[in-house]
Amino acid sequence: MEALQAIATDQLLKLDLGCGKTKKAGFLGVDRRPYEGVDVVADLLEPWPWGDGTVGEIHASHVIEHFTGLQRVHIMNEMYRVLAKGGTAFIATPYWCSNRAYGDFTHQWPPVSEMWFYYLRREWRLANAPDTDISINPEGFSCDFECPTYSYGVHPQILSRHGEAQQWALTFYKEAAQDLMATVTKL
Repeated sequence: MEALQAIATDQLLKLDLGCGKTKKAGFLGVDRRPYEGVDVVADLLEPWPWGDGTVGEIHASHVIEHFTGLQRVHIMNEMYRVLAKGGTAFIATPYWCSNRAYGDFTHQWPPVSEMWFYYLRREWRLANAPDTDISINPEGFSCDFECPTYSYGVHPQILSRHGEAQQWALTFYKEAAQDLMATVTKL
């Protein structure tokens, strides 16, 4: 319990989900394996051990891609449940058209693309994909996150070029973007 209190900021926790051996400083490290530095060993596919609205910030770098589509729904619904209103979650995954998305045999289908983040907003789901909302599908999303602005982890050889060349590469070259990153906010 002392570890939980030490990480709390303004009474809200900061979680690093799937931290492995590289826990983010100032965060409570959560992983399914008891690596050194992991504070809480937990299965993200089970109900999370934190109460509703007790978390202010979540860091989920290179963890979402290890779960199937339906498992990701559960994770985002739990993330929404534990985050306080206005709480944020930083999510980074290998970009769908990068080799990084396919090289690790523990990555699950489908790879993550920008479109996935639209489904996290209830208003968008109900207008465009109602079958993915829990009001129609009991396995659907119950979360309601602000649609994010995306950014990309750009290949170093592309990053050194001017902005117009970078944008061209991100649009047309397969390995230009290696990671997809977004911060979602609980509405």
